[in-house]
Amino acid sequence: MGFFNKLFGKKEKESLDQGLQKTKEGFMTRITKAIAGKGTVDEEVLDNLEEALVGADVGIETTVKIIERIEKRVAKDKYMNSSELNGMLQEEIEQILVDAPQSNTYAFDSPLPSKPYIILVVGVNGVGKTTTIGKLAYNFKKAGKQVLLGAADTFRAAAVDQLTIWSERTGVPIVKQPMGSDPAAVAFDTAQSAVSRGSEVVLIDTAGRLHNKAHLMDELSKIKRVIQKFIPDAPHEVLLVLDGSTGQNALEQARQFTAATDVTALAITKLDGTAKGGVVLAIADQFKIPVKFIGVGEQMEDLLVFDKHEFVDSLFNPAKPA
Repeated sequence: MGFFNKLFGKKEKESLDQGLQKTKEGFMTRITKAIAGKGTVDEEVLDNLEEALVGADVGIETTVKIIERIEKRVAKDKYMNSSELNGMLQEEIEQILVDAPQSNTYAFDSPLPSKPYIILVVGVNGVGKTTTIGKLAYNFKKAGKQVLLGAADTFRAAAVDQLTIWSERTGVPIVKQPMGSDPAAVAFDTAQSAVSRGSEVVLIDTAGRLHNKAHLMDELSKIKRVIQKFIPDAPHEVLLVLDGSTGQNALEQARQFTAATDVTALAITKLDGTAKGGVVLAIADQFKIPVKFIGVGEQMEDLLVFDKHEFVDSLFNPAKPA
């Protein structure tokens, strides 16, 4: 029984299966075509597998790594059926995800390593950052946590307004200031409020600008400093939100943000609307940063805690009957 089945139940697993359907259809169609009628793993099969992986936006570097591992495994005995090759590919893809270091992995209802647990959320505008914060707030609150929001993206009036709507929708309090206020001042007020309220989870939104990485780095560093005045070991997480439907563009955003700040975890959104879900593998492999959350639908329950075993299972295997 997988991680989701033990901790979250059948509904979440079904959401994952359904959310990855577009990626799975394209990916498995290519895989099936690559090995159709073949009794040996020859150069043609490997070339076709490589094309299938790249087509699912796994990326060139990660694809080459997977193909090289498979080549080594079949070097002695090239004879195998499609089921065996599928199983081997599944194992190697999962290994790519296992290689990414895990830190503070938790379900929404798991005990937190620190209280208040401060999560600084970063990402460019349009990737679903504010929506992800709202869904995180909903799920943490549903799990019994006391949650607080901080609207530190003060350069866009829409950002504060959107977060306020999520605050009202989820019944979670929010700390905010007028548009144009110093983001660090909002973070300061949020940290202070979290301590006085006894908040358990604090989600702080930040500006989604990348045109000047030096400015972004300075702003995030300042936010961290003021938070540490109240909570010395904070922030406990810097969560980068990426839009999975943008494929390789998400990789480039990850590259720029990891250069600008110390990203500790990833949330990958909009996987339900794309056939490019393989980008999860590319990001995990290239940046060695754990994927903690994935968005597989529009409902608030469709933001799932990521588990590599269930992810690969949903990618390769048919949905299990109810």
